[in-house]
Amino acid sequence: MQEKHPLWGFDLGGTKIEGVILESRENMNVLYRMRVPTEAQQGYDHIIGQVQKLVEMLSAESGLKPQSIGIGHPGTLDPHTGMIKNANTTALNGRPFNIDLERVIGVPIRLANDANCFAVAETLMGAVPEVLPNAEVVFGVIMGTGVGGGLVVRGKVINGRQGIGGEWGHNFLDESGGRCYCGQIGCVETIISGPALERFYENESGRRLPLKDIVSLAEIGTDAAATLTMNRLVTYFGKAIAVVINIVDPDIIVIGGGVGNIDLLYKEGVAEALQHIFNPRIDTIFLKPKLGDSAGVYRAALL
Repeated sequence: MQEKHPLWGFDLGGTKIEGVILESRENMNVLYRMRVPTEAQQGYDHIIGQVQKLVEMLSAESGLKPQSIGIGHPGTLDPHTGMIKNANTTALNGRPFNIDLERVIGVPIRLANDANCFAVAETLMGAVPEVLPNAEVVFGVIMGTGVGGGLVVRGKVINGRQGIGGEWGHNFLDESGGRCYCGQIGCVETIISGPALERFYENESGRRLPLKDIVSLAEIGTDAAATLTMNRLVTYFGKAIAVVINIVDPDIIVIGGGVGNIDLLYKEGVAEALQHIFNPRIDTIFLKPKLGDSAGVYRAALL
């Protein structure tokens, strides 16, 4: 009989790194969960150090040592070069992140795109099975610090030849978004990510506020700039997600990330998408994630 080992999974985001230890592959109970700030602005070596710090914290709390660690991260590990590319945590780009982590931590490291981890987790153990257990095509969206996506077909991620399957956040949307960190102009991410919406509000109002406060002001209805910001989100979300629907026609779209918590997306945003899809109605089911911000870390543990 195969011995059951605890699973270690980390989710490396733009602002935080979350780590969990799960009981086993057969029993996904969370034994321990901790977070540390990413502090990506301090550079690549500091990110490596923060991952190492989280390993040490979990080890100290649990008395356990990892045999291996799965990590969901922004961007993708280029299948041809072995280097990270396309990460909005730009310090990772051009680096052999898994190799450098293995050298420091001393255990095998398995990497996967964070949006792919999110999409698979919600497909297999999250919101999707409760609503449509036989869903064939699921698109998982992360709208937060950046905009990413993962495409799952019959329970498996479509990575693609270049490792960029599902990356709708870098389709062209509108020039008003300005230049993206990727070098292009007007990417989806430059318009409907959290920071992009905050920048738009600041340009309109002269005030810098966190997105949750902008959403609250728009709900009250007394702040014209906040209303404009939410209208912008709805309009461009509809246009952007319609491209995905027209190409892969998913059964379900699960929307994660901080921006995904905004209720406007599930009614007004879907109505806007209907204006741009090649169908007289919209049958695609839009869901909030069941696993919340931790969806990606569960799938990372299963790596």
